[in-house]
Amino acid sequence: MAAFDPWDPAFLADPYPSYADLRAKGRVHFYEPTRQWLVPHHADVSALLRERRLGRTYQHRFSHEDFGRTAPPAAHEPFHTLNDHGMLDLEPPDHTRIRRLVSKAFTPRTVEQLKPYVARLAGELVDELVEKGGGDLLTDVAEPLPVAVIAEMLGIPEADRAPLRPWSADICGMYELKPAEDVAARAVRASVEFSEYLRELIAERRENPGDDLISGLIAAHDEGDRLTEQEMISTCVLLLNAGHEATVNATVNGWYALFRNPDQLAALRADHALVPSAIEELMRHDTPLQLFERWVLDDIEIDGTTIPRGAEVAMLFGSANHDPAVFQAPEKLDLTRKDNPHISFSAGIHYCIGAPLARIELAASMTALLEKAPALALAAEPERKPNFVIRGLEGLAVGV
Repeated sequence: MAAFDPWDPAFLADPYPSYADLRAKGRVHFYEPTRQWLVPHHADVSALLRERRLGRTYQHRFSHEDFGRTAPPAAHEPFHTLNDHGMLDLEPPDHTRIRRLVSKAFTPRTVEQLKPYVARLAGELVDELVEKGGGDLLTDVAEPLPVAVIAEMLGIPEADRAPLRPWSADICGMYELKPAEDVAARAVRASVEFSEYLRELIAERRENPGDDLISGLIAAHDEGDRLTEQEMISTCVLLLNAGHEATVNATVNGWYALFRNPDQLAALRADHALVPSAIEELMRHDTPLQLFERWVLDDIEIDGTTIPRGAEVAMLFGSANHDPAVFQAPEKLDLTRKDNPHISFSAGIHYCIGAPLARIELAASMTALLEKAPALALAAEPERKPNFVIRGLEGLAVGV
């Protein structure tokens, strides 16, 4: 069994045995290579996600010096400006203000209205996959569906959408542990290019508003719900990145798990009513977001260990989702699992605002594949991306 080592290919191939070892050895572990406190148990992760003594940022209360940290390199500033003004990395009251505005676009009614569009788009993508006799499930179905949906919501014209996924992938590289300098350089370049594009699009929407989310944010600003232009840009980038990254990886991780569990795939093919519970179980079984970081704003204690202000806590979502204290036979893929309180969408004030939309997209693509490609099969063993935090595949070759 590989020890906890987020840079070891053996660990990346299957981190779940290492998580079991961490859980058996205690509730909190200091990991020297990243100077983080690892939290592997479901109960602790769930509680800490709601803990107000932790924050996604500390800069609303403390300086870098207060926390004994140095400011990020000046060369990385475009990425941090973009990232630090998005609601995922803000705390109240700024987080509350921005989330209130954005949540209007993600009401149950609004998301429900998207269902026919999502289903039609998923059907078209799967039709194309079938027509050519198979292909890469990642690039042919998993990526284009959520990217198109969130781009449609934002009001990004179809002709402008090609760079969205590459920009997103490059920016998300910075969320890995200790990213290399070339990864940081790509993230900075993507941050600059994406920000410049959105600045121009926002200016155009000010002149010619539509019924899209960007126009809605501009209107809210004009009506007194103040949103700076940088907050608007950062919000749009966050919605695109978060709005498809997890969905893409949940799709390919999920189908790869189904191919490796033919009895479960057969049960799903025999009963499409299993789709909703299958989605929840696949997101639990191979979690798209493995780790979520928080800063300790005031001392906390876990199992007699004091974690001091200024420390960083790494909540292991993948481990929490395999905790036998919560999930019976957690290593087993069970599409009929009834009690499934996975935390793949996080919890607390940073609970994924797009979770209902993600579920609709995952259900649409899975249903389309079950109906239109009933003999879908793995064509080649996939390569895993060399990432830990955001867990996915380089591709998923399939035949129909």
